[in-house]
Amino acid sequence: MSTDTVILTIILTLISLIIFVPLVLGLYLWNIDHRQQEHSILRNFPVLGKIRYILEKVGPELRQYLFLNNNEDKPFSRNDYKTAVLAGKYNTRTMGFGSERDFEAAGFYLQNALFPTNRQELRIDNQHKITTHLYQLDQDNLLTRKEHLVEKQIAPFLLPAADAPIIGEHTCRQPFQVFGLIGQSAMSFGALGDRAITALSIGLGRAEGTWMNTGEGGLSDYHLKGDVDIIFQIGPGLFGVRTEDGAFSLEEFKKKSELTQIKAFELKLAQGAKTRGGHLEGEKVTAEIASVRNVKAGVSIDSPNRFNEFQTPEEMLAFVELLRETGGKPVGIKLVVGNLNDLHDLVTYMATSGKHPDFITIDGGEGGTGASFQELADAAGLPLKSALPYLHQLLVAHSIRDRIKLFASGKLISADKIAVALGLGADFVNIARGLMFNVGCIQAQVCHTNHCPVGVATTDPKLQQALIVDEKSFRVTNYIISLREGLYNLTAAAGLKSPTELSADHIIYKQSNGQVTPATSLIHYPQQPLS
Repeated sequence: MSTDTVILTIILTLISLIIFVPLVLGLYLWNIDHRQQEHSILRNFPVLGKIRYILEKVGPELRQYLFLNNNEDKPFSRNDYKTAVLAGKYNTRTMGFGSERDFEAAGFYLQNALFPTNRQELRIDNQHKITTHLYQLDQDNLLTRKEHLVEKQIAPFLLPAADAPIIGEHTCRQPFQVFGLIGQSAMSFGALGDRAITALSIGLGRAEGTWMNTGEGGLSDYHLKGDVDIIFQIGPGLFGVRTEDGAFSLEEFKKKSELTQIKAFELKLAQGAKTRGGHLEGEKVTAEIASVRNVKAGVSIDSPNRFNEFQTPEEMLAFVELLRETGGKPVGIKLVVGNLNDLHDLVTYMATSGKHPDFITIDGGEGGTGASFQELADAAGLPLKSALPYLHQLLVAHSIRDRIKLFASGKLISADKIAVALGLGADFVNIARGLMFNVGCIQAQVCHTNHCPVGVATTDPKLQQALIVDEKSFRVTNYIISLREGLYNLTAAAGLKSPTELSADHIIYKQSNGQVTPATSLIHYPQQPLS
């Protein structure tokens, strides 16, 4: 066979393959699509209809990176995400040219003073510095981006002792004094992997003046890695303080209360994204998590919708007093404002009986979660900016506001949002997703699947390899300190000397038609229960 014949044969074979292989494959797919009974569009438009499903699959990524503007994405916009990440990587909130906020839309603003406070007049404890690592950008071109970590000494922006709020000051043998107003919201071991929990613990501990809420999943060794102050959350599932058959164990509670790092306890009645018991997919329940929670590995966990230990305000506050007396440490409750009559009854009983928790955490309906149902996340629970001032004023009206500290949570990931929450009545602010961004979260919204691509909301060891604990811990430190510095900047702008002085007098609401209303005029509460 001549060389020309061989070449011709090869060419003809290649042409045949190019023509017939796609044709055969297309006919095969056409037959499958036409005969299947699940997708109508594939029955009428076999093969071609697959393009629709491909685009549908990659649609979220296309919208996030290419089509949505900087303020459009949900739950957090690109600007929200960028603000949190830049604070963590570079300890900066500096921007150029101008704000991208929609100033035509309705929203809350800080009432800046005609004569602001000078920096040296602010009450700040910056006597010692904190050693951290910050990124320094070397090159940022179209195809190359180079940066390196440098060790830095930065000011912590802590509150001086005279301004630092004390939780349980007059009710507990071991009250909890906090030297910063910003800490970690409840995130359980199981919802997050061990590397994420460890990075958060170390980073928060390094930042000082903050706290870490365990979430309802119990206390793990990873929570204790960073010597950070712990708020131990107890949910209806009683994980970490239960017997093998699921009943509350006062002995287990007593053991937890003896741990030095645990500064307070929180009874979780509800959270904003799910006003029901917590849920953890079986795929996330490893043997280690099962041991911490005293449950079976590999089996989905659904906490009861409410505590079996109490069903009325009277019973709940008696339980609070039992825990406070047993442990000697502050005990609070976490709730979502919904039924205003229930809230009114609770506060009224607190006022008349003299019994009350040491703090109340108010989670807005916009709060995040590792797993919830759409109908609960979207419909149940008032958003924070309605719920917080309502409860604050209700406590004021019953003359018990000075006895109870208020924690607020719900998308408060930047200093300006935190300042508004403090102005509307909060004493402290909890953050979850802003901290998640700083341990690698990219808002993929697959927290419930155990397939988090960056190793944050997963217990899969292979996926967790993406998360470098040491590097992420510094981002957590920088983020918290950057928020505290930003809060002091806003404090000075308002003519105040400490962020603890922020109140509704310093917040104003601008309506979409341009009309402005002081926040004090927006807050209403019922003198009597609603009929």
